[in-house]
Formats: sequence, structure tokens, C-alpha cells
Amino acid sequence: MKRRVMWAFGIIIALLALAGLALWIGLQRNAPAVLDNIDSLAGPSHDVARVHEERFGENPLQQLIVYREEGAEGPLPVFIFFHGGAWAHGNPQDYGFIARNIAPQGYVVVLGGYRLNEAGRYPAMLQDTASVIGWVRENIASHGGDPDNLFLSGHSAGAYNVAQVALDGQWLAEAGVPREAIRGVVGLAGPYDFYPFDTDRSRAAFESVGAAEESQPVNHATAAAPPMLLVHGEEDTVVRIRNSKALEKALNAVGSQVETLYLPGKAHNNPLLALTSPWRRNPQVFERVTNFMKAQVSVPVQPQTP
Repeated sequence: MKRRVMWAFGIIIALLALAGLALWIGLQRNAPAVLDNIDSLAGPSHDVARVHEERFGENPLQQLIVYREEGAEGPLPVFIFFHGGAWAHGNPQDYGFIARNIAPQGYVVVLGGYRLNEAGRYPAMLQDTASVIGWVRENIASHGGDPDNLFLSGHSAGAYNVAQVALDGQWLAEAGVPREAIRGVVGLAGPYDFYPFDTDRSRAAFESVGAAEESQPVNHATAAAPPMLLVHGEEDTVVRIRNSKALEKALNAVGSQVETLYLPGKAHNNPLLALTSPWRRNPQVFERVTNFMKAQVSVPVQPQTP
């Protein structure tokens, strides 16, 4: 009997080890897709549906996906999110966890894509970001969203995209979006002050096409900027926290509204993880993000579904 118990115990340990290895491999290959699967299994039960997909260019990454909670009454404010990936990889199809967690708070959620690598070099990633926002402005009412209550958000490279588009007014103007329609910007672990370019990814995306100081959000701080919330892990070694602190300082200097949440002991992906089940069990980041948006929206946000 003892031998059988030990044999069964060994099998369980081996299976757990294999599962851990499979998870590690999956995270190395496509961490957002793994997080999306975990969230879909571990998250609360909400009826959040994918209600529309749109292509806005010839590149397959020029896409957007619209989500909303079934039965939610509009018009609802809109949360537009752009993924990270160093302007070299990523796909909005892998970020459904953002929609499943944000939409039940009373938002229509749009996941936006943009060209990457050579096709996405500056300023193409900004043009695509603005194109997504422009499409939302023109079309979101038909999906229950309010085109006058738009929130922009992104993680890492996506945070750069939304900050630069919100601050350097030319991109929204080209997309036909009035700046006052942007009620707020939530940047998660974003690079906002990284010139001179000192990484292979930034040199490929910016230096290779001659971009310089004009590409940096800190150089476009203006009193007309929408309110911003910057969330950053203090132990982030991918995008140093000095980026958020530099943008905070620049926005404060011109009298623009900016809030920060700096996370002791947290790394680059922690702000993103905090919007995902089961990591939402520590509500610090999630509640700060949702409370920030509720304070900016110009109409009452629909109460969360119990």
C-alpha cells in the first residue's frame, strides 16, 4: 500500500512539473495569450461579448475589437486599450482579459492594434493609434458607446502610443477627434522619455527613421492635455520608472492634471497583471484605475453588475 501511495504521489509531482513547464513555455512564447486563458478560467462570471471587429488598413494588425457587457444600457463611456511589445510584437486578439475586467464596470471596451516592426516605425504606430480612436469616435454609438467620453490606455509601448497621441495634438486632429472627447489617459509602465534611443527596439522603431526629441511625450506636455494616471512598478527594469516621473514632472510644470501610482517592489508587467483575474484580488491598481475614470467621465457610469 505504501508503495502505491508513493507511486501515485510521484505521478502527481511529475504532472505538476509538466504543467509548470508548459506554463513557462507558454509565457515565453505569448504571455498575454496565457494570461487571457487564465483570466477566462479564473475570472468572475460576466457576460462580456465581442460585438464587433474592424479592419482599418491593409496590414492584418490594423484591427480593432469591440466588447460590451450583455444587457448594459448605453450610452457608455469607452475604454480604448493598446497592447505593448516594444513596437515589435503583440496582437489585440490576446487581450480579451482587459475587456472582461473593465467592461463590467460600465464601459464599452475597444482593443486596438497597430503596425509593428518595419511597417510600424515612427510615426506609423501613432497614425494607427489615432485611426482606432477616430473610428471609435465615428462609430461607437452604434455599439452603445459614448463618443464624447473616451478613455485611452496602454501598457508599455501601447502606453507610449496613447500618451504621445494625447499630447501631440496633430494625430488626433488628423483623425478628426477633438481633444475634449478624450476624458483621460491611463498609462501602464510606459516609456515617455527615452531619447537618445538606447535599446535595439527603440533604435529600430525611432532612430532608423530619423526621429528625435519630437517623438517624446515629455516634450509635448501642455495645459490642454487630458487628465492622466501613470502607473509604474518601482523595480521595472524594462521601462525604468524615471519615464513616468519625468512625464509627471513635465505635466505638473504646465499645470496639467496628472496622478501617479508607483508600486514598490513591482516589475514591468505588474500594472497589467493587476487588471487581470486572479491578480485583481489585490485591488490597489484596479480600483485606482476605475476610480480615476469615474471621476473624469461627464455622465454617470453605469453601476457594476453584481
